[in-house]
Amino acid sequence: MGRVAKIARRTFLIGSAAIAGGVAFGVYAVRKDPDNPLSVELPDGSATFNPWVLVDSEKVTLITPHGDKGQGVMSSQAALIAEELDIEFGQFETSFGKPSPAYWNHAFAEEGVPFMATDHGFTAETMRSIMGGVIKLLGVQGTGGSTSMADSFDKLRTAGATARETLKLAASKKSGVPVAQLKTANGAVQLPDGTELKYTELASLAATIEPVKDVKLRDSNQWRLIGKSMKRLDIIDKSTGALPYGIDIAVEGMLHATVCVNPKKGGSLNGYDAAEAKQMRGVEDVFEITNGVAVVADNTWRAFKAMSTISFDWGDASIPPEQDEHWATLSDSFKEELLDSTWRDDGDAEEAFRDGASFSTEYRSPYVAHAPLEPLNAIVLVTDDQVEVWTGHQLQRQLQLLVAGVTGHEQDQVILHNQFMGGSFGHRLEFEHVKQAAEIANKMRGTPVKLTYSREEDFAHDFPRHISMGRGQGTVKDGKVTAIDLSLAAPSVMASQGGRANLPFPGPDSQLAAGAWNNPYNIDTYRMTAYRAPELAPTSSWRAVGAPAAGFFFDSLLDELIHEAGADPMEERIRLMDHDVSRKVLETAAEMSNWGSDLGPNRGRGVAFVESFGVPVAEVVEVTNTDAGIKIDKVWAVCDVGTIIDPINFENLVQGGVVFGLGHAINSEITYSDGKADQSNYHMHEAMRMYQCPEIIVKGLENGSKVRGIGEPPVPPAAPALANAIFAATGTRLREMPFNKFIDFV
Repeated sequence: MGRVAKIARRTFLIGSAAIAGGVAFGVYAVRKDPDNPLSVELPDGSATFNPWVLVDSEKVTLITPHGDKGQGVMSSQAALIAEELDIEFGQFETSFGKPSPAYWNHAFAEEGVPFMATDHGFTAETMRSIMGGVIKLLGVQGTGGSTSMADSFDKLRTAGATARETLKLAASKKSGVPVAQLKTANGAVQLPDGTELKYTELASLAATIEPVKDVKLRDSNQWRLIGKSMKRLDIIDKSTGALPYGIDIAVEGMLHATVCVNPKKGGSLNGYDAAEAKQMRGVEDVFEITNGVAVVADNTWRAFKAMSTISFDWGDASIPPEQDEHWATLSDSFKEELLDSTWRDDGDAEEAFRDGASFSTEYRSPYVAHAPLEPLNAIVLVTDDQVEVWTGHQLQRQLQLLVAGVTGHEQDQVILHNQFMGGSFGHRLEFEHVKQAAEIANKMRGTPVKLTYSREEDFAHDFPRHISMGRGQGTVKDGKVTAIDLSLAAPSVMASQGGRANLPFPGPDSQLAAGAWNNPYNIDTYRMTAYRAPELAPTSSWRAVGAPAAGFFFDSLLDELIHEAGADPMEERIRLMDHDVSRKVLETAAEMSNWGSDLGPNRGRGVAFVESFGVPVAEVVEVTNTDAGIKIDKVWAVCDVGTIIDPINFENLVQGGVVFGLGHAINSEITYSDGKADQSNYHMHEAMRMYQCPEIIVKGLENGSKVRGIGEPPVPPAAPALANAIFAATGTRLREMPFNKFIDFV
């Protein structure tokens, strides 16, 4: 049975839901754009042409609604608008804007349908279009899945072009010069005689004109900004410490809070003694919140100190209390009744393995914390009429809805002032800290309250990367890999995360197998099966979500089979590759790394290829086996995103992704004892150290037919490439992360 038959039920379910949405709302509703939020309470003399551009007599403001958590997306969004608006960096201001259905993210549709990113056939593209319509109808605004540039590329350039052409029309009305004779540059319309009419001078007239809809986007050979190295708009302030993050924001009259919630996952609060805390200097109040206690004080440090004096009587965890039980649950989940889906079923697996496998083994990927540098925080001010929230978040409209549920307001009465985020990696897709801040502020209406997590509370109540186990087998013949059969068991991260966000997720969960089923290899027999284990510790999206685990399992299994076949790891991957763009990624990695050259004794080179979020990535890692342990010498990373917006930012994101992937593969895991996370801070969940960081050489290709994002895809290949390199240098196979449990690193 082919893969298409296997996914038919998933396709039917998703398609039925999408079509039902279209029937319920009508084609007109799908095609109709949401109202422009900038037009609400628009000041006299100000012009807005669409939800992304606002011009008044003093300045031009570009709205960049995708959240910036360090990936530079604020600058990139602004550059897309500015490219067509003919305005330069330094000539405009930016704003994250107010949450609005107008900022729906159509690129979420790519991961919302069960088709490989390489499938551009009629059915796949139709399903993506239908799913995109549903996302538009629901007004799903969000940042994640490396979708910001995919969502923005055409949309924001069109916004800039619309504003440009409307401003030219205003200039024509003012000057009497036909539009065809007008040009634009440097934030102004230029008349044939050299006179310049600044956009700000044209704002009041432009406000009376219906925006021009029929605009043509410029060819790539005319781009001034896109594809050129840019100085990010935030880079100076970030480098000098001047940029305010959410944790830096202050509101007049605010108090400071911290919380302690039962560290035993899912456990209740039976009781507590806060007598000493209530008497401490600066403490305003101590009271119970959902499953825990809040301390409110006149500064954060005093709130922390008071919290440390409180004794608690915690109820038992609702999850298996010991880590061994989590692994045992996964081990018992490879059974038919827990089948999530057979995501790939090429060839005839039963026939391929009739005489047994050439090789079989098991792989493990642990829970891993998000641990961004900026601890979770939020300021909330609740009044009878509205709620104001100051924080950095990735799902702005869902935040409004959930906060409204806490305070009893309507969704549109919740005003979010979104902020820069000091990292996320998926952490700021969660809502618990904002709901807690709202719960505290709701008890203290009229007073703004700033909630800050201690680092220990952050670790204790992170929703980590899901735990996962893989079992694989394969066959080889005549020096070639002929069959791969990989089964994977894990709890559903999307169901866990969706449940907390009031977004039910019945499944199947494509992220369980992402990075394993979707690699475009043409192997005679290629079966990838995912089993949905019972829920264990609550989990959330972690950078690249499922691909760091499933990609590690698949590529490691493939490398082991290539070794069994006696083939070259790079050459066999290239031979098996059935996608021209991806094959070029591998070939470029081979050329850059001088693959096949002699490295000498005690050295090894490993390659891995993983596709995630539509981006094919190949990484080659070189290591040296020293007397003190493994030293990572050099990494080559090759990625294809279709179009590179900013080469410098692209290189930085790839390098950062490689470091992130290597560091977590080497050092990091979350384990549980008595239902509590054993790791409480960075010293127990280390990142890669500076002295461990290798030289990282990056190459971006632009052969893909669609614009893709690069924030997450460099992460998944790092672990298998490193493991494969260590095998080449030492003969030791690493099948479980973190690797430092088995070998030393220097």
